[in-house]
Amino acid sequence: MSAPRPVLVTGGAGFIGSHLVEALVARGDRVTVIDNLATGARENLAQVAGAFEWRLASLGQMLRAGDLDVAAYDVIFHLAANPYIPPSVEKPAYDYDANLHTTFLLLEALRQAGRRPMLVNTSSAAVYGNPARLPIRETDPTVPISPYGVSKLGAERYVAVFSELYGLRAVSLRLFSVYGPRQRKQVVFDLLTRLRAEPTQLEVLGDGSQARDFCYVGDVVQAMLLMTERAPARGEAYNVAHGQAYTIADLVRTLAQVCGLEPAIRYTGHIRPGDAERWEVDISALAALGYVPHTALPAGLSAIRDWFDALPK
Repeated sequence: MSAPRPVLVTGGAGFIGSHLVEALVARGDRVTVIDNLATGARENLAQVAGAFEWRLASLGQMLRAGDLDVAAYDVIFHLAANPYIPPSVEKPAYDYDANLHTTFLLLEALRQAGRRPMLVNTSSAAVYGNPARLPIRETDPTVPISPYGVSKLGAERYVAVFSELYGLRAVSLRLFSVYGPRQRKQVVFDLLTRLRAEPTQLEVLGDGSQARDFCYVGDVVQAMLLMTERAPARGEAYNVAHGQAYTIADLVRTLAQVCGLEPAIRYTGHIRPGDAERWEVDISALAALGYVPHTALPAGLSAIRDWFDALPK
């Protein structure tokens, strides 16, 4: 049996990060988590408590102080960030520091390290803005329409340039509408909260025609692990999605069905600033590495329902 690999997960107490940490622990890696709990939570890691090293700290502050030995790891999964568009619209300077500047500091630490781990950088579909065509391919224009999209695209470009100039092994993953247990924001959680408060009627943002490719968090983790095994890691970016678009109306109907409800639905007609209208995704580049999404929307929503219903009231 091979020795356990030392792996670092920044933002490991967050929604996606905690699922990744569980998968890494399950496969026998020696995991370190850095998280300042700005958006994460200790309870997200309750199932693997004691099975990883915990560093309660800000990644940016650690890097500025020279308090992170990146050479100690074989792989760094970089998820520490502002994970949502609305805070970037309200506080763009915060988003810049959390997403772009901190990633740059991490890349600088890697550049200067004597032993360089592979970097798996989490990016976002927001780099595309309103896409020029559908389905969206990695080679399509990137024209973000939110500060969040700009910071994620800037981080991607730094990753690609540092890989080319300095030989860093690195990839970026453009995540599309990730959902699953432990996600306490975004559309599915908001809809569940409203349905449980008032099962007979539901108000929904937009007009129902907005489309997203909803990707279950377990499939996202699969893609992340796949990067360490099969990706060329020359600074390239991959779309990570399920490969099937659903309208918001589809999502609302399916969620109501798995909850056993038939609410009267009213659409507001308004969308949030910075949100794109429609995403359909080409995942052929990721599929060529062996990626196969396993969780269909009804099964994923059922898993969230069960998690939601078990939350303390």
